[in-house]
Amino acid sequence: MKVVEIQKPGAPEVLVPGVRPDPVAGIGEVLIRVAASGVNRPDVLQRTGSYPVPPGASDIPGLEVAGVIEAGDPAAMASAGLAIGDRVCALVAGGGYAERCVAPAGQCLPVPHGLSDVEAASLPETFFTVWSNVFDRARLQAGEVLLVQGGTSGIGVTAIQMAKALGAMVIATAGSDDKCAACLALGADHAINYKTQDFVAEVKRLTDGAGVNVVLDMVAGGYVAREIECLAEDGRLVLIAVQGGVKSEFNAGLVLRKRLTVTGSTLRPRPVEFKAAIAKALKAKVWSLIESGHIKPVIHSVFDALAVGDDLPSGAARAHALMESNQHIGKIVLTWGDA
Repeated sequence: MKVVEIQKPGAPEVLVPGVRPDPVAGIGEVLIRVAASGVNRPDVLQRTGSYPVPPGASDIPGLEVAGVIEAGDPAAMASAGLAIGDRVCALVAGGGYAERCVAPAGQCLPVPHGLSDVEAASLPETFFTVWSNVFDRARLQAGEVLLVQGGTSGIGVTAIQMAKALGAMVIATAGSDDKCAACLALGADHAINYKTQDFVAEVKRLTDGAGVNVVLDMVAGGYVAREIECLAEDGRLVLIAVQGGVKSEFNAGLVLRKRLTVTGSTLRPRPVEFKAAIAKALKAKVWSLIESGHIKPVIHSVFDALAVGDDLPSGAARAHALMESNQHIGKIVLTWGDA
């Protein structure tokens, strides 16, 4: 099969076309003929050598795919309600930048009615992450207020739409007025340009001083102290990345007085059973919202994964260059053939 592989740690140009043996589905797994693959920030970190591959996972990057089941463990497919020929999207621990990919049957979800393979490939990584962190860990409830840092990222556009669809009020931050407008168009109640406004002061103003119930943060570093100031009593801060650094200093007295929870998680190394439970929750509580149009995939750009250009050796390399530019709103997707 054709793949895009990491030649060596480095800039986007290290993502080059390659050929690998077709993977074989093992116990509990299915083999997917991939039509489209989502591009995510962890793929960039893996490419630069900053995100080691979990034991047993493919060294080929890519954490989400959409396509058709070609083969698999019959018992696992039956248990998951799957069959050969089904169109699915799946969360994987690696191997997504390829024409074929194996996935645990429990981490596969049917492609929502009316969605293309490109749209479906944009769903798993962000939807699993947002559900696990915002709704499971941070226990966001209808009527509460969520602050989403980076509202136009893949995670951001998912968190805004999912929280609004499930009854929360949403405040989002973004780095330009155009991106703030995009957040509002996605359903955010308020958007704050963090480059021209103090998001702490704005949050307090927008909530009449009460603060927000949950903060979803991909920055960490110096943001943590400011986010703790933004939280209401019994508020919850959930960290899912550390783009601003791993060290944070904050007022522990506020944590005590307001009874705050600071938590976080990474999804990739978690066991299959954990991810399968998230898939079941998404299918039960979120998939119908996608099919009804209350939540929509937001696709910024689509690249032919293997297309060689004058400047970079693959479409995947161009996709990574775009992601690192931070100019995108929503998801970036790779295609393999007709999608």
